[in-house]
Amino acid sequence: MRGKRILILGGTGEARELAAQLLEAGFDPVTSLAGVTASPRWPVGEIRTGGFGGVGGLCTYIESEGIASIVDATHPFAAQISRHGFEAATRCGIPYLRLERPAWRPEAGDHWTEVHNVAEAAAALPKGARPLVTIGRKDIAAFFARGDLSGVARMIEEPTCAVPEGWIVLRERPPFTLEREFNLLMAHGVTHLVSKNAGGEDTRAKLIAAREKNIPVIMIERPAKPVARIAIAARDVITALGDLLSA
Repeated sequence: MRGKRILILGGTGEARELAAQLLEAGFDPVTSLAGVTASPRWPVGEIRTGGFGGVGGLCTYIESEGIASIVDATHPFAAQISRHGFEAATRCGIPYLRLERPAWRPEAGDHWTEVHNVAEAAAALPKGARPLVTIGRKDIAAFFARGDLSGVARMIEEPTCAVPEGWIVLRERPPFTLEREFNLLMAHGVTHLVSKNAGGEDTRAKLIAAREKNIPVIMIERPAKPVARIAIAARDVITALGDLLSA
């Protein structure tokens, strides 16, 4: 086997679970976090925070630290670090694979409008809508800029832009229960739900609540990521690494 030092590009619950399972399986994981969240949930094992300085910096890190493989377990919308991880692994001649939760799919009774990006999502809301916007703080300004809207913006950290009158910011961290989501929609008179297609179970309840309350959903599609071997569970990563690193 080439080596057991695995670089996890992390920041998700899947990444935390993977670090624990890699340690248990005898690997030496180091989890890289972007450092943009003030109070992250820390994984077990070694942790690295902050950027690498692009693809070149990541290659230098791989070589200096004896990294045998990269496992990309970042958020489905973290497209840039995924591209950098794939390119660095290719340059350095080490395996790259992605641990990626499946995307949500519309079900019977859903009323989805699927859009390509945040700008399209903001434009898709009708005049006077009162949306629940659950896309995080980085892109919320596009919705705040529409003076005809009011609503609720849910995120983990405070937004970096001013919050207009008529908007409520909820700082909350998933998971969210179905009862919680029902109550939120009703208490704030929500007319639309805006979400990124992050997938996963921790935040699925909002989609169920919207469906049962006949609330339209503006769903932002995932950005394109490099074509690579994909696993949907940590145990599948362990199996794949065993194959890739023994080749």
